[in-house]
Amino acid sequence: AASSRLLLLLLPWLATASHSPPGCKIRITSKGLDLAKHEGLRFVEQELENITVSDLHGKEGQFHYNISQVKVMDLQLPFSDLHFQPQQHIAFNINNASISLRFRRQLLYWFFYDIGSINASADGVHIHTVLQLSKDEVGRLKISNISCNASIARMHAGFSGTLRKVYEFLSTFIVTGMRFLVSQQICPSLEHASLVLLNSLLDTVPVRSDVDEHIGIDYSLLRDPAVSPDTLDLDFKGMFFYRAREDQELENHAVEPVIKETERMVYVAFSEYFFDSAMHAYFQAGVLTIELEGEKVPKDLEVLLRATFFGSIFMLNPAVVDAPLRLVLQVSAPPRCVIKPSGTSVSVSAFLNISLVPADRPAVQLSSMAMESKLSARVFLQGKALRVQLDLRRFRIYSKQSALESLALFSLQAPLKTLLQLTIMPIINERTKKGVQIPLPEGMDFTKEVVTNHAGFLTVGADLHFSKELREVIEKYRSDPAAPTEPPAQPAAPSADPHQL
Repeated sequence: AASSRLLLLLLPWLATASHSPPGCKIRITSKGLDLAKHEGLRFVEQELENITVSDLHGKEGQFHYNISQVKVMDLQLPFSDLHFQPQQHIAFNINNASISLRFRRQLLYWFFYDIGSINASADGVHIHTVLQLSKDEVGRLKISNISCNASIARMHAGFSGTLRKVYEFLSTFIVTGMRFLVSQQICPSLEHASLVLLNSLLDTVPVRSDVDEHIGIDYSLLRDPAVSPDTLDLDFKGMFFYRAREDQELENHAVEPVIKETERMVYVAFSEYFFDSAMHAYFQAGVLTIELEGEKVPKDLEVLLRATFFGSIFMLNPAVVDAPLRLVLQVSAPPRCVIKPSGTSVSVSAFLNISLVPADRPAVQLSSMAMESKLSARVFLQGKALRVQLDLRRFRIYSKQSALESLALFSLQAPLKTLLQLTIMPIINERTKKGVQIPLPEGMDFTKEVVTNHAGFLTVGADLHFSKELREVIEKYRSDPAAPTEPPAQPAAPSADPHQL
């Protein structure tokens, strides 16, 4: 009884633990599936055109026949349907299709021997296929199973030559056999296309990849996809990590993205955790530091700083007074992202150390002040890259030593803010300009993107565009199995240099 009560108490916790909130979520709607249907139908046609049918030979009384070199000449697939089927399935149906075939014939009837070709057509072709989607062991979306049924309602064969009437009378044996053989080859062809070829396309979706020389991103699926009659939802971890500590996890306490819209082909949602993990990873890498020294310090600011700290400089050794200035701006804690319906902002706390750096002498610190700033963030999608443009909105400095020194630093508020806007922010935005790739297969891109902010997450609604045919991408990776699943530049080894941003 005691163990039962303990289990009941643990059930809510277990349920929460098993449902980790995603940092990134993708929804594909029925409109997106309609676009995929047109591209997929072309791919299915190509697969069915390449079906191989075994030779057919037999004997009926004095009639001997051998049919070989079966080739598909034409396909007509006028009625097709691709739709979601709960819980984890996509159903693909083809109705009333027709397949035109050509055979090589070798026929013997009594003493008459004939060789030639036969044109035939399979009409009323019905194919019903259901693909089961799931998460594999590395967290990638896969087609894990397929069920398929195929049937041919009618088959006709056209004969020519002097024995045409005889052949038409005896063609029942040939037509019946070929109808069976063709229908038996449709499903194996589609199974190979799904479990092998389409899965090789899904292999192009990045799961765990490098963003730059410092950090990487984990796009592994947290669970199997959730399929409703109108949508397919994919929950990704969406966590950045410091490459030197790839196994370190950042716990997700952010709000789970909720996508309610279905008007666009695809929606991608990002929680605050997605952006927080990126800034946490960069903070761990020790690269959220900028150092300006000598000529890199704006002249007007240098004059103002020397005037502000004139008393401290006056008391120094004369050999140090004219030494170059050094400004070291170092983030003191991982920045935090806040997403509201009104916009996205990033809060940053940092230290600013101002020193004189005489040649061949130890640096002399003039001041160490704390800085708090708030940046506005414009998030946008370009191609498959999510990018962020930052702008400084609020800024204040204060002394870590005393309120009196903080008052003395008030005159530096505006010049230092200008320094950040004109010197530091361009450096930061240059780094974020590359962006990070969204987990879509190669050959598929976003168009007409619209970003919408919510409480704790933002969504990007977009339409889809096939920049490459499925066959082109599949053949590329079949011919080069060692090709990377994503085309980023080769990153260098992780660096611990604190003077990089």
